[in-house]
Amino acid sequence: MTQPARVLGPVPSPASARAVMERLAAQLGRAVQGKPEEVRRVVTCVVAGGHLLLEDMPGVGKTTLAEALARACALSFSRIQFTADLLPADILGAQVFHAQTATFSFRPGPLFRQLVLADELNRAPPRTQSALLEGMAQGQVSLDGQTHALPSPFTVVATQNPVDFSGTYPLPDSQLDRFLVRLSLGHPAPDVEAHLLTTRGAASPLPSVEAVTGPEELASLREFAQDVRLDAAVADYVVRLARATREHGDLERGASTRAVLALGSAARAQALWEGRDFVTPGDVRAMLVPCWAHRVLLRSAVQGVSARDEAAHLVEEIARKVAAPR
Repeated sequence: MTQPARVLGPVPSPASARAVMERLAAQLGRAVQGKPEEVRRVVTCVVAGGHLLLEDMPGVGKTTLAEALARACALSFSRIQFTADLLPADILGAQVFHAQTATFSFRPGPLFRQLVLADELNRAPPRTQSALLEGMAQGQVSLDGQTHALPSPFTVVATQNPVDFSGTYPLPDSQLDRFLVRLSLGHPAPDVEAHLLTTRGAASPLPSVEAVTGPEELASLREFAQDVRLDAAVADYVVRLARATREHGDLERGASTRAVLALGSAARAQALWEGRDFVTPGDVRAMLVPCWAHRVLLRSAVQGVSARDEAAHLVEEIARKVAAPR
């Protein structure tokens, strides 16, 4: 699925970056109504150059949100339904033998798209899940001794059900760590559901989503976000937060160095919502739970939604205790 892009050129300032992000959020809001904060987090994640994990019950708009994101950014798109019998070659592609010339050629799999929806990622066995790792970390795939670059910009949006564990394989820590942000949409408010009933019914909202940026502008926006200034005092604040997670009695494992870097990237993109070219402690706190709650490991044995909520609670508790720079 490819939508024509409206080329707007490189992003020259924080104000124009904010304008692009607001246009993106407005388009996503057409597809998933009543979730403005979650939509802003999605845009922040994409601008920061990260991958997104949507964890929620079926029927709340996870797949629709991913497809709307591809449309709004005019990105090439593929959806991979993860199942127990899915093989790595079904994702990555394979070498095809040509009998007439006695040669092989590489046939790319569905991973070779700019935005890949990995639907119900935890229903595939670990070997298939791990096929995504190299692509998510390095934007490339290695097969039979050859390296194939993935299209740029490259983003994975994965979904999983946090309640139904039947026939699933929990994502390993190394896989979870590749996701910059984890979000839950939740059910919309009653008035929003009533509005959907009276105005949209069962019709798909995706046709109403328009392309408001393109791959080139998104790539430019990502580069711009990386250059947002993060002062030494804010960096020290992030490190103190990480140290607090590592020393917390209820956490088996705290935030890693990769998690620290991820939070810095997300905070830089978050700063652009305010049209700023520098990060504040408020930007860090805004992205703290979405970036770290799925990366820390609890000492308790709770699973699913309870584990997610407890991890978020502990990270918020740490944020309240660690003094922010003034």
